[in-house]
Amino acid sequence: MSPEETSEARALRRIEAFRHRRPRLVEEVVTLAHGAGGKSSAALTEAVFVEAFANPVLATLEDAATLTLPSGDRLALSTDSYVVQPLRFPGGSIGHLAVHGTVNDLAVSGAEPRWLSAGFVLEEGLPVEVLRDVVADMTEAAARAGVEIVAGDTKVVSRGAADRLFVNTTGVGVVPAGRELGTHLVRPGDRVLLSGAMGDHGMAVMLARGDLALEADIASDTAPLTGLVADLLAAAPGTRWMRDATRGGVGTVCNELARQAGLGVVLEEDRLPVHPAVTGACDLLGIDPLYVANEGRLVAVVPAEQTPDALAALRAHELGAEAELVGEVVAEPPGIVAMRTSFGGTRIVDMLVGDPLPRIC
Repeated sequence: MSPEETSEARALRRIEAFRHRRPRLVEEVVTLAHGAGGKSSAALTEAVFVEAFANPVLATLEDAATLTLPSGDRLALSTDSYVVQPLRFPGGSIGHLAVHGTVNDLAVSGAEPRWLSAGFVLEEGLPVEVLRDVVADMTEAAARAGVEIVAGDTKVVSRGAADRLFVNTTGVGVVPAGRELGTHLVRPGDRVLLSGAMGDHGMAVMLARGDLALEADIASDTAPLTGLVADLLAAAPGTRWMRDATRGGVGTVCNELARQAGLGVVLEEDRLPVHPAVTGACDLLGIDPLYVANEGRLVAVVPAEQTPDALAALRAHELGAEAELVGEVVAEPPGIVAMRTSFGGTRIVDMLVGDPLPRIC
């Protein structure tokens, strides 16, 4: 350690060393925190699944796997399971999420989504009319997203073995020739864009449960991002990386970016869009909207020179009308997300350990 090193530099160096340690799975049983998308999720994923299934494609830990066929054509493959409770909430349902979530994982990987499969786990006693409504929502969502549901499976379990209805969808998309996205392309000086307000989906689901005795006019932002992504890539072909801000919210997405790219991210608190109703509900519950899930928002990293065109393209689309330039990629300190606060200070944005809003997707 250099004698000229400041106390702040020493603290950042220690934090950096700690954050570069591989997450350790210390629990002996699975908890709700393991599904929250934060540190506990990362520990479970890396200690159990990545270690067992180790291969170069999986090792990227992107939202979709990019597979190269013998012909040289590339496909993207993504799968996700949906256990949201309640099944229906302002702005959508588990049926909408089951299509939008998987389609969006494909879209932000740079693929053009084409086909989905759907698997259903049904609890004995589920009204058939409820199932029909969910399937109708999936049909509507698939048509809007421009995909077809081409295969499926159904399992029924005894009463109490599931909470009414769970859905899994797997999606396949085509990756256009020459298109490449990934954290390995991110460079210091790149800009971080957010396509809209944070936290709408998570708070809409939480309030719909009726456990909090709170009322607010908040609707889920669930939507397919295919058109928004297409417009962004057309306006800013040098786009480096994208991710939809689902479990763990924007804060977790930026931490994954910093960790995988080996760079830092600096966010500007005053530029982060949040609807007043979401801010109020989060304040009452003691939750930071930075960590609350969306289902129709993306975070994108673009070169500085393409930022004006990228931002204009996002704002011209109905799903990106509230898009903002919210931060910048920096070389130091690597692996750390910092935020410049509205008071002129700086704080570190870490990944959450627990789950303030379980089962919101």
